[in-house]
Amino acid sequence: WALHLKNVTVSLSGHYECSFATYPYGTKAGKIQLLVKAEEEQHYVKEVWLNQTLEIPCLGDTTSENLSNYPLKWLVGENGRKEELVTKEPSCPAVYRNGNTLYGQRVRLGLNNTLKIFPTKIMDDGRVFSCHVVYHPERVQKSSTTVRVFGN
Repeated sequence: WALHLKNVTVSLSGHYECSFATYPYGTKAGKIQLLVKAEEEQHYVKEVWLNQTLEIPCLGDTTSENLSNYPLKWLVGENGRKEELVTKEPSCPAVYRNGNTLYGQRVRLGLNNTLKIFPTKIMDDGRVFSCHVVYHPERVQKSSTTVRVFGN
């Protein structure tokens, strides 16, 4: 026996019980507690000096998960608009979206899917870079990092 749930939301969290009558033994039952977690986005601030290399880890400092097993993408946002910088599928090379003249050749994917930007420029200040890891078509973990650039 199985219960299939679609369009799962936090409101479906709770205790579920399946019971059925058997002959000659009587009623059998099974109970389970379902906990549905809301999607969270972690937010960080990263400070860097002008003209230095900026390295932003995907999902903050989480290193326990092997991110190479899942598709991910890096985006940059400003004023509510997000633009894709890099996408990475498992066992495939990264695909760079170099249409953005601001980041074109300055962006690279480093070890553990860290976003590397070199050199940093004043216009990077205040930009929000976000990493999205797709564990399942309906399960995406996100982190975003606001950059603060300091001059000499």
